[in-house]
Amino acid sequence: MRAVVVDAVRGRPEVRSVSVPDVPADGVLVRVMATGMCRSDWHAWAGHDDDVAFPHVPGHELAGVVVETGPEVERWSPGDRVTVPFVCGCGRCEWCRSGQAQVCPRQRQPGFTDWGSFAEYVVLRAADVNLVALPQGVDFATAAGLGCRFATAYRALVGRARLTEGEWVVVVGAGGVGLSAVMIARALGARVIAVDRHAEALAAARELGAEHILTADGTDVPATVRELTDGGGHVAVDAVGSEQTSSDALLGLRRRGRHVQVGLLPPVEGHPRVPMDRVIGWELDLLGSHGMAATDYPGMMDLVERGVLRPQLLIERVIGLDEAAALLPGFNQATVAGMTVIDPTR
Repeated sequence: MRAVVVDAVRGRPEVRSVSVPDVPADGVLVRVMATGMCRSDWHAWAGHDDDVAFPHVPGHELAGVVVETGPEVERWSPGDRVTVPFVCGCGRCEWCRSGQAQVCPRQRQPGFTDWGSFAEYVVLRAADVNLVALPQGVDFATAAGLGCRFATAYRALVGRARLTEGEWVVVVGAGGVGLSAVMIARALGARVIAVDRHAEALAAARELGAEHILTADGTDVPATVRELTDGGGHVAVDAVGSEQTSSDALLGLRRRGRHVQVGLLPPVEGHPRVPMDRVIGWELDLLGSHGMAATDYPGMMDLVERGVLRPQLLIERVIGLDEAAALLPGFNQATVAGMTVIDPTR
């Protein structure tokens, strides 16, 4: 099969012909029809994730067709259209049994612990626990964006922050996760402020329903947010993952507000400083959000199928494997106003 292969940390990605992976007893082999590229893939390439072993094939958000199943698989057959969360649980621990596979201590992640979906085929383990059936009305490119960015944003707002109608939501970062959060928050009846450095991203956030857009560079984001919302946001989402964006999101909250950290904060230069004095004094809630388990997909998928949520509007471009290999090393600096989807069949 053709795949994007990285030989070492920050090595030059190359499209090569490699062996199709063997199917484990509890797993399936999926022909990848679409897979997303996001900042997390860049973090893996840059060596910020200790679970990545090189040589490596990136890619963790995908949709495709089952082509082979292991002997222990009961729920899936060749020809099934599927997608999968980027966190695959073991299916046996207390967290998986309680429907919280996204924090499974023995989790596997395509594109991190295992070879991923920047390829024509990918293996997915514990298939009966982790796979999600893809309705006929949801195309592969749309589904590819659900497994990481869209599902993470959905759970961040619905499952973690428990957003309610009429609340102010401040979304810092208008890339794939951030724009997903803007769309979902508006669908839930919230009022949204979007913050980003790039005019293109802010324009996309405005089109998706952001009531206010703020340019991060040169703006006192917390002060402006407090003024616009008469005291601060009820919920803040850091969809970037930096000391500055996390601080801006936290300091823009009103008293007893809820902060959801979605963007990765790797300790590249030591763990980031957080304004904990504000967290304590204003009794702010700090919440992490690490994807969404397959058991939580039905509610979101129903809204997508009915057109209440339209993640397909977030797709900025569709590229092939060769372009993906060239794009990955600079993806953290790319001006992104939506999702980049890879079609391995190109």
